[in-house]
Amino acid sequence: MEIITTVSAMQSIARDMRRSGRRIGFVPTMGFLHDGHLELMRAARKKSDVLVASIFVNPTQFGPNEDFECYPRDAERDQSLCESVGVDYLFFPPVEEVYASDASVYVDEEQLSVGLCGGSRKGHFRGVLTVVAKLFNMVLPDVAVFGQKDAQQAALIRRMVRDLNFPIDIVVAPIVREPDGLAMSSRNAYLSDSEREQALWLSRSLQLAESMVAAGTFAAHELECAMRDFLAINASEVELEYIAIVDAVGLQPLEAVEGETLIALAARVGKTRLIDNIILNPELG
Repeated sequence: MEIITTVSAMQSIARDMRRSGRRIGFVPTMGFLHDGHLELMRAARKKSDVLVASIFVNPTQFGPNEDFECYPRDAERDQSLCESVGVDYLFFPPVEEVYASDASVYVDEEQLSVGLCGGSRKGHFRGVLTVVAKLFNMVLPDVAVFGQKDAQQAALIRRMVRDLNFPIDIVVAPIVREPDGLAMSSRNAYLSDSEREQALWLSRSLQLAESMVAAGTFAAHELECAMRDFLAINASEVELEYIAIVDAVGLQPLEAVEGETLIALAARVGKTRLIDNIILNPELG
């Protein structure tokens, strides 16, 4: 595995790969890798001849009171994990390689970014889309793999690729969970033992909604009320930010589960903000 730290070197390698007809797979990350990230890399490996992963903690997607400075980092461990799953090139640029000191051009989206996490994290998705667009131009991938845990992010990236005509196949891989059901996240490292126990009720509330739909309850307000009551009874330390029941493509609110439906939530457990979701499609049984 080769570690690349400059944009010019990454672009030169990518152009050489493309000229030789080799298909580039790409997984962008912010590091502090876990098995969820590695599953994305394995998925990309299957769809490509050359696998590139990036590690870049992107400052423009963090709000002024968020955890950019203390976001968990472990470069040596990350490099070892990337090597273990067959990454060919690890792109590890410093901030000054990605953003000019007087950078003034950003990628914004005006529909899918409004609700869910966009409601409380103003500017977050502008930062996400901007850095992903920049990384696409640096790595020149044929296929890029993202995780379903960040469902709104994945929908936004698909929309950006469509609307800005990036010639890239976007693959969204399933959520990878701990054995007890907690969605894997780098921020899980912040949780104390008691907070982690409380966090388990998030995935359990989604399982409750899934079982209700399977039993024939489709009304969004009934599902949301049941989830809220369930969390209020069982998870007193969980501060719920939102529960959203939306169509999985356009992220528009639904009155009832129909077609491909995303049920997503965000909550704070202690000082840690966590997200989770499921996708249901009762039409498919």
